[in-house]
Formats: sequence, C-alpha cells, structure tokens
Amino acid sequence: MVAAGRGWAKGTQQSEAARPYAWAMTDDHDHDPDGRARLVAALDLLGVEYELFACDPALADTAAFCAAYGFAPEESANTILVIGKSDPPRYAACVVLAPNRLDVNRTVRDRLGTRKASFAPSESTREITGMEIGGVTVFGLPSDLPVWVDSRVMERDRVVLGGGSRSWKVIADPAILRVLPGVEVVEGLATDPAAAATSASPATG
Repeated sequence: MVAAGRGWAKGTQQSEAARPYAWAMTDDHDHDPDGRARLVAALDLLGVEYELFACDPALADTAAFCAAYGFAPEESANTILVIGKSDPPRYAACVVLAPNRLDVNRTVRDRLGTRKASFAPSESTREITGMEIGGVTVFGLPSDLPVWVDSRVMERDRVVLGGGSRSWKVIADPAILRVLPGVEVVEGLATDPAAAATSASPATG
C-alpha cells in the first residue's frame, strides 16, 4: 500500500524552519512521474506498506532534507555503493543511518574479501544502479548485488530512504528491508562518531 506525502509525511510535525521551504504541487503524480513509476514498480513487488514522500530536488541531500521537512537525521538511512579493488571488482550496496559512518576500511573490505575497498565512483554507481549519487535507493537494485544493512537501521521505528531520484523519498518500517533479495543485516557495518567521541572524552568531576 502506498500513500503520498506532500511537503511532510503523515504524523510528522514540520518545524518552523521547514515552513519556508514547503512547496506546492497540484498533483503528486505530476512530480517526476517517471521516477515515481520506477519506484512504485520496485516497491509493489515487495508486498509491504510504504509511503512516498515528494521533495524538492534541491533539498534532497540528507542535511538539507531533514532541515527543510522536519525529519531527524537519525531517521534517515543512506544507500551507498561500495567497491572492492579486485579483478573483476566486487560491489555491494550498504544502508546506514545518516549520522553513522560506513566502516569501509575494515568491515566492508573484509566482507568483500578484497585487499582494499572504497566508495564506488559516480560513474560506477550510475552504471550499476542506474541512479545518481544523492538519489540512490535500495529498491530496484540488480538482484545479484549484495545488500548490507547496518543493524542500527533496524532499530528505528521508521526510516526515510532514498527514492531513486532526487525528487522522492520512501518512508517505511525498517522491516521493509528484510524482504529485499540478497539482503543481510550486519553488526558493525557502520560506526557512530558521536558515541566514539563521547567514550573518548576524559571523565570529569
């Protein structure tokens, strides 16, 4: 089942700072209709509930999106394509919460089984996913591409995910990720810089 959001999602309070960015659409179906159609086609195959959220493409990057539409960064999950340096190269899609840092140099590298790993360049991302960096969604990826989800994502009540273009987001229970082909939930796929900073701070008192 799909519901479409216009400016903010059901049940989400829009902040005062967000209101100047609210923009009107006469019909959600007129907002990037090709991108919407591709997204709905991929999501409907999963047979689970989700909500589409239409956004201004200029505000699609996580920080701008959260500030404009009143979402917390901790609710936003980014899909990142990684590459393992080998011949041929190995790829995987990783889903991590926005405030967290993908552990490319250890966990990702070890799971890829390569000597080095890094974020995939924009050209590879476009070629493999058919999407541009900044608009990649975990939905509709090639079936043979591994999908790794950091375990922290699954602890959220809901997540805001990329929609395959800069015009759409997907809001859903994180359980939606478990029905994706080739998905694995991975402990320690990402690190929490804020928690690390707190633990490293000297005790006072």
